[in-house]
Amino acid sequence: MKLAIDAMGGDHAPKAIVEGAMLAIENLTDLHITLIGDESKIKPFLTNDKNITIIHTDEVIEGTEEPVRAVRRKKNASMVLMANEVKEGRADACISAGNTGALMTAGLLVVGRMEGVERPALSPTMPTLDGKGFVFLDVGANVDAKPNHLLQYAVMGSVYAEKVRGIKNPTVGLLNVGTEDKKGNELAKQTFQLLKESNLNFIGNVEARDLMNSVADVVVTDGYTGNVALKAIEGTALAMFSLIKDAMLTSFTTKLAAAVLKPNLKGIKKKMDYAEYGGAALFGLKAPVIKAHGSSDSLGIYSAIKQSKTMVDHNVVKLVSDHMENNNELNT
Repeated sequence: MKLAIDAMGGDHAPKAIVEGAMLAIENLTDLHITLIGDESKIKPFLTNDKNITIIHTDEVIEGTEEPVRAVRRKKNASMVLMANEVKEGRADACISAGNTGALMTAGLLVVGRMEGVERPALSPTMPTLDGKGFVFLDVGANVDAKPNHLLQYAVMGSVYAEKVRGIKNPTVGLLNVGTEDKKGNELAKQTFQLLKESNLNFIGNVEARDLMNSVADVVVTDGYTGNVALKAIEGTALAMFSLIKDAMLTSFTTKLAAAVLKPNLKGIKKKMDYAEYGGAALFGLKAPVIKAHGSSDSLGIYSAIKQSKTMVDHNVVKLVSDHMENNNELNT
């Protein structure tokens, strides 16, 4: 498998990206990685270049740039060249921790949209208390969506949950303000009816407070609501760990307790970090495009690489494409 990575995207680039790539080469078989970025900044961290090559460019899309304009104007930007490696068939998948909007634009304009998919969806696998996790989409690819888009999200998420995550007949929930059938705005009500009439294992509406309790294997919503929910979950988790840390350092006794509990707390933190599941996949494109968390360290990048390899190894894009073509209800 050949993977292209934007080495200049993310808060800790290129160090975290290079170290994550080397970690992947050491632990994963049948893998070749192309790092795209400033060679003079990459090489100091590249202590082992086995199965790793570099495409040099000093052009980068910054996080503050307008996505569409940046992708169209900066043809030699590391992210654009990365997507082009996939388009030209020199890479099977690509990863970036950079500008999310720019990556979605590059995915659409360069990699291309899958036949039969009206809108791609950005989808991370989120942690749950039991460690099972759930596929959450859309979390920001499209802030405005139609009922049929959410139905397509549900199909793509279900195929991924079953074929990659190994969940037989995955349950699908619709994020809503209540669990009753008639709850929500017009988008939610119309989507509910479409999902109910589909051949998916739809269990009905689910509330945000139940997401971490494994209420469904796949949860669908529009990109605006999904992004708000995602950041609320992430912010709450960070705040809780900060409060626990402060409480553990208030006295000598609590510091002793903290020393004893430290391994357990680290395990909980790791369990609840969605970056451990990999990146957020852009479902609905012609090849796997993965958005790694902007603050990813080397382990976060390694997890995103594992996710990409799994998607390629399981031929997820073809499975989703075939499923979409075989479901007439998606063309309504």
